Amino acid sequence: MSDAVRDYGATVEALKSGLRLRADPIALKLFESTDVLDTIKGLRRPEAGVHFSMCQLIGQVRWLGWTLGITHDNVMPNSNCGGVPGLNAPAPKYLDGTMFHNVWFATVEAAREHQAQMPRVPAGKYHALVASPLAKGRLDPPDAVLIYATPGQMMLLVNALQHRRYFRADFTVTGETACADSWGRGLATGEPSISIPCFAERRFGGVQDDELLVSLRMEHIDEALTGLDWLAQRGIRYPIPPYGPQCDPAKAFQHNYAGKL
Repeated sequence: MSDAVRDYGATVEALKSGLRLRADPIALKLFESTDVLDTIKGLRRPEAGVHFSMCQLIGQVRWLGWTLGITHDNVMPNSNCGGVPGLNAPAPKYLDGTMFHNVWFATVEAAREHQAQMPRVPAGKYHALVASPLAKGRLDPPDAVLIYATPGQMMLLVNALQHRRYFRADFTVTGETACADSWGRGLATGEPSISIPCFAERRFGGVQDDELLVSLRMEHIDEALTGLDWLAQRGIRYPIPPYGPQCDPAKAFQHNYAGKL
């Protein structure tokens, strides 16, 4: 399907049907100029002088359904937040380990290494980011799509992505600032990027205790939808009914592996 004529609402409904998602996927797009913000339908901007963490901004889109445009002036000043999507360079106090020392890390060296290994979009090219519910189709096409899912939903989503062209899905966890592993890495590389949301994402962004987060491109979502249908035809669907730890699994295996045992 061409992105130019895509029915994003139908795509979201298919994802929600196949995975029983509790939250609508979120589209992200980076822009080199802030001028484009005025052309996006329904766009909101944070009030002047009000600052948010990136996880709060994503949370507003997720929980309130807003289309939200930001620049580095809208995120917490001199923080990591704008640095993850490349809206500004991280402040020196983060990079040298000073900020996280004696908060998240017992040594300056550990805090500094945490920053050194953090995936980020390189600073300098992009000056604005817009997030919007994918179903609204206002970012066509998005650079990344965020999907919040339980571990069981995420597992089946990965199975669907693997069904025709296998790849080993790397699952990275920076720790605090784990948004770098999901939307930061996804925006920087375009690769499927799964992570466990961090303390701040849960405290400020409203991420639920049983949720993981993945960043995908639209072509990954197309492949996942094809894979979910293909797996469903073979009896592999969500939700996954428990068979029981004391039952002989032979009957269940015969259903899926008939003639192979």
